[in-house]
Amino acid sequence: MGRVLTSRLLLACLALGVAGCGSITFPAQAGSGSFSLSANAVSVGTNGQIALRAVLPSGDAAPVTWRIAAGTNAPTLGQGQVDATGMYTAPGSLSADSMTVRVEAALESDPRSTASLTIAVHPGFVQPLLPQNVALTPGATAEVTAQIAEVDAGRVTWSLATTPGGEGSSSTGALGSLNSSACQRNSDRYTTCTVTYTAPSAIPQQDVYVVAAVNGSTVTSPLHVVLNSRGIVSNPIANQAIQTGPMMLGASGGNDGDYDTYEDHDGNSFVADCCGGTLGALVEDEQKNQYILSNNHVLAESDQAQVGDTIDQPGLIDGACTPLSRAGSTLHPVGTLTAFVPLASTQTNVDAALALAAPGSVDPIGSILGLGTPGRDQTLGAAPPMAGRGETLTAANLGMDVAKSGRTTGLTCSSIDAVALAVKVDYYKDCAETQPYYTKTFENQIGIGGTHFTDSGDSGALVLDASNAEAVGLYFAGGTDGDGNGLSVVNPIGDVLHELSAQAGSQLNLVGTNTPHPVACLRYDPAVPAEPPYVGPAALGRAQTIAADAADTLRGNGILGTAAGRSLDSPGDPAVVVYVDHATATVPQTIEGVRTQVIVTDAGLVARGTAPTMPTLEPGIHLSSAALAGATAVERSVAPQLMADPAIFGVGVTQSRDNPAEPALLVLVDISRNPQSMPATLGGLRVEYMRLHRFHTTLSKWATAQRSGCSVQRSAGSR
Repeated sequence: MGRVLTSRLLLACLALGVAGCGSITFPAQAGSGSFSLSANAVSVGTNGQIALRAVLPSGDAAPVTWRIAAGTNAPTLGQGQVDATGMYTAPGSLSADSMTVRVEAALESDPRSTASLTIAVHPGFVQPLLPQNVALTPGATAEVTAQIAEVDAGRVTWSLATTPGGEGSSSTGALGSLNSSACQRNSDRYTTCTVTYTAPSAIPQQDVYVVAAVNGSTVTSPLHVVLNSRGIVSNPIANQAIQTGPMMLGASGGNDGDYDTYEDHDGNSFVADCCGGTLGALVEDEQKNQYILSNNHVLAESDQAQVGDTIDQPGLIDGACTPLSRAGSTLHPVGTLTAFVPLASTQTNVDAALALAAPGSVDPIGSILGLGTPGRDQTLGAAPPMAGRGETLTAANLGMDVAKSGRTTGLTCSSIDAVALAVKVDYYKDCAETQPYYTKTFENQIGIGGTHFTDSGDSGALVLDASNAEAVGLYFAGGTDGDGNGLSVVNPIGDVLHELSAQAGSQLNLVGTNTPHPVACLRYDPAVPAEPPYVGPAALGRAQTIAADAADTLRGNGILGTAAGRSLDSPGDPAVVVYVDHATATVPQTIEGVRTQVIVTDAGLVARGTAPTMPTLEPGIHLSSAALAGATAVERSVAPQLMADPAIFGVGVTQSRDNPAEPALLVLVDISRNPQSMPATLGGLRVEYMRLHRFHTTLSKWATAQRSGCSVQRSAGSR
C-alpha cells in the first residue's frame, strides 16, 4: 500500500539542502522602493532550495507575500514553488539544460509595492551511475547509464579518470575506451544516457573510473572499475534485472506497496517515489516451507506493512515505481510477507523479515547471484551458500574476507572491522524519509569496513565468509564520510534465525549446499589505508618536541627510537611514533596527552632514517580471545554513557591501528556534531574515532518525473 504525503512533506523530501552561502541583495524593481530582496544564492539544482528574504531599509524583515511571477520551464513540469517564509524549492525536472524563474514579493500593507529577483535552475543527476562498480577482464565491456533531471532534453559528457574526483584522465587508451554514447528522451521521463566502456588490453597500475558530467556538474559517484586477470566479470546490473524463471537470490526486490503517492489539485493520485532493497537468501522451516529472507525495512516497510502483502521482484526501484496494481507494471510477485521481527521494541535486536516463497518463483536450492564460478563469458554464475545456521565469529576467524551479493553493488568483498558493536539506527514511516518512526539501538552487531562494500539498496543481502560460503550475517545499515571511509552494519546470522524462528513458530535454517566453496573476493576499497591523514604543522611540532623529550626515557627493552607522526586511530591528530623491534614491547598509550603509534622495524632502518612511516596493518581483526573478551567487557561498561552524547551513535570493539597488537574501542561520531569529549583512552583501551554520517536504513529510493511539485495539494494519511 502506498503513502500519500502533504505538500509540506513534499517540500521536505525534495529539499536536498540549501544551495550556496553568503548573501546577495537586489533592489526593488517596482513599487515605492521601500524594501529589497536578498538570497543566499542565485542558482540552484533541481529539487534544491534557496532562502529568500525581504528586507526593510532599517534591516528588519519586511512583511510580504511571495509568489512565482514567471518561469521558462515547461508548464507541465512547473516552475517550482515558494512558501510563506520565502523558501524557494526548484522543480524536480527541467525541460532544457537550464531555466530561470522570477520570484516576486509584495508588501502586505501595500501590494502595489513589489520587488523580484531571478533564479537560475540547472538539472542534476537523479542517482549515481548504474552500475556503481564493476569487475572486468582485459577487453571486456560494460554499459554505463546516467539519468539526469531533464525531460525530453539534455545530454551527458563522459570521461575516464584514475580518481573518483575525475583527476588523472588519460587519452592514450591506457584506461580503456568509451563509445556508443546515446541518450533516450521522453516527454514524461527523465533523460537516460548510456555509454559503452571497453577495458584496455593491459591492466593499468591504477583503478579506473567512468565519470559523467552534465552542464559542468560532475556526478558524485562515478563508476568504479576493477580490472583483473583472474577471469572474473561481475556487474550488479544482473542483481537489478527482471528474472525469468525461478529467481536467484541477491536480487532486487521489496514490498509492492513501498511507495509514496501525491494528489494533484484535481484529486488524482500518482506515485511520486518508491523504494527497493535486496532479497537476500532462502530459508526453510521444519515442515520444509521455503521463505525469502531480507530486512524488516525491505519486506515489511519498517513495521508499517501487513502480513500477506505481496513481495515483488525486482523491487519498485527497478520497475519504474509501477506497482502490480497499476497498468504497465513489469514486476512479478515472488512471495507474500509472512513474519517480521518488530523494530519498535527494546526486546528485539535484528532487522529481519520473511516472505513465503510463491510456488516455482524462487530457485529451490537458494542460489545467490555471483557466488558461483565464471562461465564461458567469464561472468560469475549463481551458487548456493552453505546450508544450516551460519558461522559463529571467534577470535580465530575475525581476519576472514567477507562477501555479499546485493541489489546495488552486486558482489563485493571486505573485512570485519568491528565486533560487539552497539549502534543507533534511524527508521522512517515513508519511503521519502520525511516521517520519523523509531530510532533503534542494536547491540552486539558486526561492522564491515569500506565505502564500497555496500550502498543504498543492498539492505537484506546475506554476508558470507568468502573462503567457504558460510553465512555470517544480514546487512541492514551503513554510513560513510564521503571521503573514502565507511562502515556497514550486519546482524549476526545466528540472532537473525533465532528471532525469526520465534516469530514463525518453527526453527529456520538457511537453504543451500553442504559442500563448502570459495566466493570470489572483489574488493573495491583499499585493504588498508595508503597513508595517515593530514595533521597541521603546529600539532606535528608539539608531537616532535614530546617525541624528542621521551626518546631517552623510552629507549631500551625493545624500543629503538621516537619521532613525530600522524594518528590512525584519531584521524587529524598527531602521534608520537615509537619504533620497536618486536610487537610485544611495552609502549605507553599516550605521552603527555598525545597518542603513541607503534611501528615494528629494526635498528638499522631507524638509524638510516628509512623506517616505515606507519604500522603494518592487515585486513580484519587479529587479536587473542582474552584480548577480545577484555575489550568487550569495557565496551559494555562504557557504551551507555558514551552513547548518551547526541554526537555519538555507535561503540564497538576493534583492533587499534596505532598499535595493532592492542584492541581498541571504536567510537562512531556524527560527522555534523562534536562530542562533549574525545579521550584517547578509556578503561585501559585505546579509542579509535570514526566520523560518519549517522546510520539510517539503506533502501534505494527513486523519485518519478511525472508531475511538478507545485501540483501537490493534500494528504490522505500514511502507510
